[in-house]
Amino acid sequence: MTDAVAAVDEVLIGKHGGVGRIVLNRPKAINALNHTMVARIAPALAEWAGDDEVRAVLITGAGERGLCAGGDIVSIYHDAKEGGTGSREFWRDEYLLNAAIANYPKPYVAIMDGIVMGGGVGVSAHGSVRVVTERSMIGMPETGIGFVPDVGGTYLLARTPGELGTHIALTTARLSAGDAIACGFADHFIPSGKIDAFVDALETSSVEEALAEFTEPAPESDLLAQQGWIDAAYSADSVAEIVARLQASGVPEAAKAAEQVLAKSPTACAVTLASLRRARVAGSLEEVLNEEFRVSVACLGSADLVEGIRAQVVDKDRNPHWSPATIDEVTDADVATFFAPLGDLELGLTAPQSQR
Repeated sequence: MTDAVAAVDEVLIGKHGGVGRIVLNRPKAINALNHTMVARIAPALAEWAGDDEVRAVLITGAGERGLCAGGDIVSIYHDAKEGGTGSREFWRDEYLLNAAIANYPKPYVAIMDGIVMGGGVGVSAHGSVRVVTERSMIGMPETGIGFVPDVGGTYLLARTPGELGTHIALTTARLSAGDAIACGFADHFIPSGKIDAFVDALETSSVEEALAEFTEPAPESDLLAQQGWIDAAYSADSVAEIVARLQASGVPEAAKAAEQVLAKSPTACAVTLASLRRARVAGSLEEVLNEEFRVSVACLGSADLVEGIRAQVVDKDRNPHWSPATIDEVTDADVATFFAPLGDLELGLTAPQSQR
């Protein structure tokens, strides 16, 4: 990052050695994304798409803890409490960025080292070259704060083997490097000690050559090995039935999963299950992002989002009081309201002509 670097505290953007570099630069917050960061990344990607000097784009995170812990949920908490629209406009630009990454015309290399959650998945797992390490911890933790997987996460989760994505979403399970590759969230495994050398190689050779030099066999996926009981339980049509199957399975991991689901927002879990089922039959990422935007905007006006963030991040008492309090109290009509059209506020993405 020596030449043509525009140094802004929260994100460093520049190009060097034929590589467009994006460094998320909020290490104390594990590089949590905010609107300012998204608003700077998007035009840089657009510019580099037509820049013959840029062969590939690379996104990394500053510090030792991870690429990105997700969106800045404290600001979302205050926005939701005050009835603001800042989060809605942040999500709008964030989801547009997710789609741009998925359709990027040049190699988009994401180093998914350390913690990669929520919005961090959105700026990495839609890329064309997704690298994980033995330190990778990837997840969609939304149901734990009364929210629903977004940033195209339901599209990715719905396309995992069997029902693994449903398990990941409802329990907020963390994926290892092996899990991430098995579930389609990542492509390549490179030990963390070799990442710097890999990044250097991107400036002197092609992406393919650098991958060939540094990629190693991925660790096995513990999650994939449990697909039997996961598929049997999570193929049910309701969260209540999923929990009942988990509790009756006799598998210790399934019993633990049931406890994890029951600790999450009942409304968020019901809406998440509906989102995943709808994403499974959707024709494109863009279609899913449009629907996720409706759901996210609806969440902004729900009691559980404010309460979930309060309990986990603000007061940190880890004791959210969900409303409704149990999954049996969440009705189909309640769930349907989250998918209601937004009229003039719709995200309005359309799939590229080549995908139609």
